[in-house]
Amino acid sequence: MVTLRSGSRTADASLHSNGEAQTNGKSDSNFTKEKAGGSNMKYVVFGSLVLDLLGFTVILPLFPALLEYYSKHDSSGLYNYILGAVGYFQAALGVPPRFNSVLFGGFLGSVFSLLQFLSSPVTGALSDVYGRKPVLIATLLGMGGSYAVWSVSSNFAVFVLARVLGGLSKGNVSLGYSIMTDILDTKTRAMGMALIGVAFSIGFIVGPAIGVVFSKWGTSGWFAASAVYALTLTALNVLFVIVCFKETLPKSNRFKSLGSGLADAWSLINPGSLFSFRPIKGISDKERSSLVQLGLINFLFLFVYSGLEFTLTFVTHLQHRYDHMAQAYMFVYLGLVMVVIQGGYMRRVGEGKEKMVAARGIMVMVPAFPLIGWSYNNWMLYAGLTLYAVGSSLLVPCLTGLASVHGPPSQKGALLGIWRSLGALARATGPLTAAAGFWFMGSGWCYSVGGVALMLPLVLLRRWNSAATTKQD
Repeated sequence: MVTLRSGSRTADASLHSNGEAQTNGKSDSNFTKEKAGGSNMKYVVFGSLVLDLLGFTVILPLFPALLEYYSKHDSSGLYNYILGAVGYFQAALGVPPRFNSVLFGGFLGSVFSLLQFLSSPVTGALSDVYGRKPVLIATLLGMGGSYAVWSVSSNFAVFVLARVLGGLSKGNVSLGYSIMTDILDTKTRAMGMALIGVAFSIGFIVGPAIGVVFSKWGTSGWFAASAVYALTLTALNVLFVIVCFKETLPKSNRFKSLGSGLADAWSLINPGSLFSFRPIKGISDKERSSLVQLGLINFLFLFVYSGLEFTLTFVTHLQHRYDHMAQAYMFVYLGLVMVVIQGGYMRRVGEGKEKMVAARGIMVMVPAFPLIGWSYNNWMLYAGLTLYAVGSSLLVPCLTGLASVHGPPSQKGALLGIWRSLGALARATGPLTAAAGFWFMGSGWCYSVGGVALMLPLVLLRRWNSAATTKQD
């Protein structure tokens, strides 16, 4: 998400001094109207995200079978070309051919996330100039296009094209955060962010299961029926946004030129700017150092977590012979555990306890990954999955909460934008790294190394002390 030009005035206040955004009595009235309608609009955003995620998650349990299909039926030659490029190393290292799908999956996962990392700030910049609604519709049309291409992807090259188009278009989630910031004030914004979390929970619980149901329709090895289902949901989403969504960023509060917006977008793509939190102004050196350390902890955790998360379906497919439905049941179980933890225990976490709970989350996940990697039966697998779901449910919201107390109120949008971009960068590099480890060492050793690697962010977190001194909202 790009630095926000928010109707709620929480965006970078310096714009008002350089003429990029000007307000008058009329615009102030518009802001009041936006706030009054924020209650309804946040549910429109919620509904749009649910529709999007129900379509986006259908592919998750199908990935291993998809790649196995393309390994045997690729008329484009791309799959075999890539396989030939790594064939020398495969022979030298003695890697079993059945692990090739893991490497290809990691490659596709990282490409998708890298394109999302690069495109989301640009999407945000475009919405800062042209408004949220037209850009939101454009991203949904792009996602619809990716599903349409998937539905006819009889060869691997066309499927890769579908994933590339999807990665470039997946900016609507970042726009959802921006819209919530537009319409909600500081007292109600947490509720809006929680709604986004609920949308993710619904999507990841229900979406994979529905995707598996549709995968049984038809005879195409690339699961065209599941793709058409996702395309249909996206078409409904576009109509829903056109009819129900009202623009939340008034013209008076937009960038006057695209160049200004892209300058902010670059700060969310440049790794040096991200890791140093350079765009955040008005904080002490001590507080910036605290943010930098916390950002590094978040990146290291998500780098390991996203890689092992992405290869999970390959573990269950190759090691436990899970079919599509068994994969779907697994996602439903993970989602339900996360909902219970986030909706129950996490609501009782008091202020000042976030660091302790986050550390517990990492400690719970350290043994989770070896349990999953070495599992030889369902009891062992689900013991690891339970720890994995509990740990991530504890850690992710607490780390975000620790970061959010830093910086002045006028910089909250920029700070959380950087935070999410760091996470996106981790997800762009983690899947391919973990897939390469899986390919080279097998799941047991790969997941054990991942579990040990989580000790690094744990040690850094235990040594970290908040230096947030800026007066908060």
